[in-house]
Amino acid sequence: MGFAAVAICAAVGAGLYLRSEYEKEQLSIERTVFESAKIKADRTIVFLSDLHEHRFGDGNERLLAAVNEAAPDLVLVGGDMIISKGNADMAAALELLEKLAGKYPVFCGNGNHENRLLWEHQVYGGAYEAYVHSLKKLGIKVLDNRTEWYGEDIAVTGIDLKKGAYRKFHPDHLTEDEIEQKVGKAAKERFQILLCHSPLYFSSCRSWGADLTLSGHFHGGTIRLPYLGGVMTPQYQFFLPYCAGEFTEDGRHMIVSRGLGTHSINIRLNNKPQLVVVDLKMKS
Repeated sequence: MGFAAVAICAAVGAGLYLRSEYEKEQLSIERTVFESAKIKADRTIVFLSDLHEHRFGDGNERLLAAVNEAAPDLVLVGGDMIISKGNADMAAALELLEKLAGKYPVFCGNGNHENRLLWEHQVYGGAYEAYVHSLKKLGIKVLDNRTEWYGEDIAVTGIDLKKGAYRKFHPDHLTEDEIEQKVGKAAKERFQILLCHSPLYFSSCRSWGADLTLSGHFHGGTIRLPYLGGVMTPQYQFFLPYCAGEFTEDGRHMIVSRGLGTHSINIRLNNKPQLVVVDLKMKS
């Protein structure tokens, strides 16, 4: 390869790196509306996922401002707010959640990074218990295979997926019956929200009874291409349709967040961090 070709490749690489560094700070607030006969009063929900200890400004001030602007009735957290990779890094997550819990009801589900603290207890010791204890002290509802009700018409359930669900190349299956064994039956009379960190299991989630499944995990596919979507997930699946976006099947919905931070593969191209705002409306 000649000097000119090397120089061009280096310039392109540098340009893409700078673009990625820029995009990682460009918070995108994206709003969607769902109507349901189960909803008795209009409500706004903010959904955060995959922060991975990222800070949008000092003390996450820009992220907090975006949440405040949305004026939610309820904040739902879909997991992977922390980083567990040799060390358990959770300072930014706890700082953010403390500020949110001071203003809003907050319900937290777990992702693979929270669950890894349990799976690899010999590495992390009591880090999971300490994290959960900190959340509960703030008044946050921790949905580790359990359900909390909000108002008279909403049920929010969080499921802790098994380790094999996050296996690279060949993740485990998850059936409707397995969901029920973990979290119990869906609340049929209420609008049932399920925090399921991986979106691979939408079919089983909706069969279980989730009116709305909220997921993340795939970071939007890292690099997003027009018409093709996300290029690669953290589990090395390529051009997976469920990388990000909204999906409706059989009258039930799933939103897959592109997430707020990155880890391991610290790249975002055409893939801005996402704050999800959901307006739940009474059916007219």
